Amino acid sequence: MGGITASAETSRNAPSDRLPAGVYLLAFSLFAMGSAEFLLAGVLPAVAADLDVTLSSAGFLITAFALGVVIGGPPFAMLSLHWPRRTALVATQGLFAAGVVVGLLGDYQVLLLTRVVSGIAYAGFFAVASVTAISLVTPGRNARASGVVVSGLSAAMVLGGPAGTLLSHFVQWRGGFWAVVALTAAGIIGCILGLPATAPDTRRPSISRELTTMRKPMLWSMYAITILTTAGYMITFNYLSAMLAEITAVPEVWIPAILALFGVGAFVGLSIGGRVSDRRPHLALLTGAAAIVILSVVMAVVIQQVWAVVPTVFLIGVAAFVLNPAVYGRVFAIAAGAPTLAGATTVSAFQLGISITPVFAAASLTRGAALTSVCLIGAGLAATAVPFILLDRTRQARSTQRAVADPRSAAIRSAHDEGQACGGH
Repeated sequence: MGGITASAETSRNAPSDRLPAGVYLLAFSLFAMGSAEFLLAGVLPAVAADLDVTLSSAGFLITAFALGVVIGGPPFAMLSLHWPRRTALVATQGLFAAGVVVGLLGDYQVLLLTRVVSGIAYAGFFAVASVTAISLVTPGRNARASGVVVSGLSAAMVLGGPAGTLLSHFVQWRGGFWAVVALTAAGIIGCILGLPATAPDTRRPSISRELTTMRKPMLWSMYAITILTTAGYMITFNYLSAMLAEITAVPEVWIPAILALFGVGAFVGLSIGGRVSDRRPHLALLTGAAAIVILSVVMAVVIQQVWAVVPTVFLIGVAAFVLNPAVYGRVFAIAAGAPTLAGATTVSAFQLGISITPVFAAASLTRGAALTSVCLIGAGLAATAVPFILLDRTRQARSTQRAVADPRSAAIRSAHDEGQACGGH
């Protein structure tokens, strides 16, 4: 009987492979907010007509959101540094929803301004959510937890944006955004009920420590990798519908389904990357970047054959999102003592990677290059990230060797980091 009792006790104490429910709540909230980012592109002509502006002017609404994310995310993260994380999460979601509501009730100028505000709130939430997710799990599952949170964004790409666009066709373009507000409100309630008032990590926040952490060269190598790889796959994705229509000659009704395959691949990539990246982050980074290079070239070559394009779109989605958990895993490993600002800057780096793709595409297309040239540009951008990945791997190896050679110094640094993580007690 004693053996059975001990066995049962061991079973209860064994760590479960399942992540805490709070991680999935954060993913849902990111899905709700991210849907607004992908929804606007689908209803842009209707927005332009309703607000009596040109299509190019309506396009600035997308740019405004991106600028809010890139510029406003890190300062907002610093501002909220002394707030309890649940408070910061609820506040950013509330600010985001308020921005959407005010924009829906105003004219073009109001909508433009509130898109910037919503972008700032979105970036702030994303950063705090990532830090909160890793605080809810053991260190060995940091990348996996980050991958689940990011999966909310890929769900927004596959489901939220298209579903909101479809809804907007029936109830005018504002209907989809009202649905986003409702989902965000549900996310707020979920965070209030499902997250602890303070995360398990109760360290004392320090603005100076956060700023000092940002001076680490390894961190900026990761941001370069993030920008280059994100631009590498997004430039192909952003022009995929045009290539499918003009070159592959796919019937218009099938194009959304093919685009959705990218998001399905993203889910698969996040699952693979989340499990691999905690143990071998550079394997995930190198595999993802190399695959983007190869698949981008393949896309340019086979674009006329729909039977080859379809699996290539899926595989690009897999390759792209294998990278994401590894990026977050490395960022939070490098910035373990001060992750909030580093996390917010990672979100900005992702958005910057997306935002610069029109610049690269325009540089090629305005000179008369074929539409498939964007795929080759994407391959070049992803290839440029490889030296940064190799550099980061070398730096990490040297750091490990120093720790092995001088275990006393390593123990002191470990105790110091643990003290920082526990509030400096």
